[in-house]
Amino acid sequence: MALKVVIAPSLLSGDFGQLGNESNRMIEAGADWLHVDVMDGHFVPNLTIGAPVVKSLRKHTSGFLDCHLMVTNPEKWLNDFKDAGASGFTFHLESVDADQLDAFLDQVKATGMKVGVAVKPKTPVEPLFPFLDAGKIDMVLVMTVEPGFGGQKFMSDMMPKVQVLRSKYPLLDIQVDGGLNAETVKEAAAAGANIIVAGNSVFTAPDPKEAILGLRSAFAQ
Repeated sequence: MALKVVIAPSLLSGDFGQLGNESNRMIEAGADWLHVDVMDGHFVPNLTIGAPVVKSLRKHTSGFLDCHLMVTNPEKWLNDFKDAGASGFTFHLESVDADQLDAFLDQVKATGMKVGVAVKPKTPVEPLFPFLDAGKIDMVLVMTVEPGFGGQKFMSDMMPKVQVLRSKYPLLDIQVDGGLNAETVKEAAAAGANIIVAGNSVFTAPDPKEAILGLRSAFAQ
């Protein structure tokens, strides 16, 4: 069974004044998902959007809303995002106490949203193995920049994490986020990622459709 390649433009690079239009523009250009960067100004030094905006956005798009919570205490917001219509709920491993992780994964799974766990560049992926073995995680997000701001340079030295995950879990959805463009996506694809988050390289492209096709083409090589 071949893993589906997913291109998820990050709305962080879109026009916040017209997110509904921006979302539909990306879907029409060939995007599979819409990546929603949720930042609380505490876990990361930036403040973006929350569940009320996702709820409003859901009225204007039927697309998969891939919500990446860069927040402290993600459990506080779980039901808010479920009720807002989020399709996926990805939280950071660093934001949950180790002794609470198992129970929280069960809580997220019970909502019906896709369960994602993200790791910062300095965080290893090995602590996730027992939970992956137990089938409690649907997707792992390997950050290829420090979370918090768009427009950063892709960190190639994160690719061994992707390789380890792909080797151990051939059917796992592995997402990469940060600095992805037509060139860096080749490294991510070769390492084993199958879900690509791209912001500026798609939103600021003269032709977003061509940009998305360019990202997707890396997986055909």
